[in-house]
Amino acid sequence: MKNILRIMLEGSYTNLKRILFAADRVTDMELRRRILEGKVQPEPKVAEVPCIGCAGCSNACPTGAVEMKDLDEPVEIAEGLVKTQIPVINSEKCVHCYYCHDFCPLYALFGQPGTIHPNDVGEVEFDAGEVIQKPVKISEDKIKFIAQFLADRSIIERKNSPLEAGKGFR
Repeated sequence: MKNILRIMLEGSYTNLKRILFAADRVTDMELRRRILEGKVQPEPKVAEVPCIGCAGCSNACPTGAVEMKDLDEPVEIAEGLVKTQIPVINSEKCVHCYYCHDFCPLYALFGQPGTIHPNDVGEVEFDAGEVIQKPVKISEDKIKFIAQFLADRSIIERKNSPLEAGKGFR
């Protein structure tokens, strides 16, 4: 009992120091000044160049935090695949479930870095058109599961009729 009382008192003292004297400060004064002035820009949450605009992230989001925004001009990613929208994350609605990231077909189907992430995406550099053109082997169940979230199902159209071992899909 004596130890529990000591731990509670030490914790209260430590928290009081943090509140009154900004002890254990983790940000420097320059960063605090920029935060107060509203000059801190958040990291981008969507890698716009490799994103294919399929709306899989938006359709998979349980809170509606991911919305699709129209592009000024359509971008052709590969033959027959044109991107007209990109996702935008509303941070106030986001619960960080990462469904948007996990259902990004570049990540889910092709194993490439996801182009959307609730925290930030960092540097995502690859050619989505090139990735989509390469055949890959994916189970029919996984294709059906991911396809239900995509607005543009053209990225999972099969090259030939049935999905044969070794042929993959496009």
